[in-house]
Amino acid sequence: MKKVLSFVVVLAVLALGVFGYVRYYYVFGEGVKTGTLNYVVYKGMIFKTYEGKLIQSGLRAGAAGAIQSYEFEFSIEDPAIAEQLMLEGGENVELHYKEYFAPLPWRGYTKYIVDQIIAVDGRRIEPVNTAKSSTESAESAPAAEEEAVVESDESVEQTI
Repeated sequence: MKKVLSFVVVLAVLALGVFGYVRYYYVFGEGVKTGTLNYVVYKGMIFKTYEGKLIQSGLRAGAAGAIQSYEFEFSIEDPAIAEQLMLEGGENVELHYKEYFAPLPWRGYTKYIVDQIIAVDGRRIEPVNTAKSSTESAESAPAAEEEAVVESDESVEQTI
């Protein structure tokens, strides 16, 4: 009887863990939304999170030719992306997002998490805070300085 009870308890804990993972951490979908950035704010009582709203224009199906705006509310985990978006209010932006089944209080109020700015007013934006790009730029900076020193030495030799 103890073995059966232990098995049921372990199975219940495992099922609860799988449920929690799927509900809060499994990426259900991802995509790109384009529209006019209405706002990005930093708010919250206990957990301060970055929240934003994108206004998408579209045609209403009910009335021919009527324009209706669709609102896309999202959260942002990365402060660097949020600060960059705060400077782009009112601009036409293209945002990559991930969709989860449910929000977590420390991740944001919505189940949509913006993780990349793709374009602002048609100009492509380089990804923010990627470890690969920062190490590449750190490695290429000394090489660029070394090339500049070599070029300046060659120009000195040419003038002599």
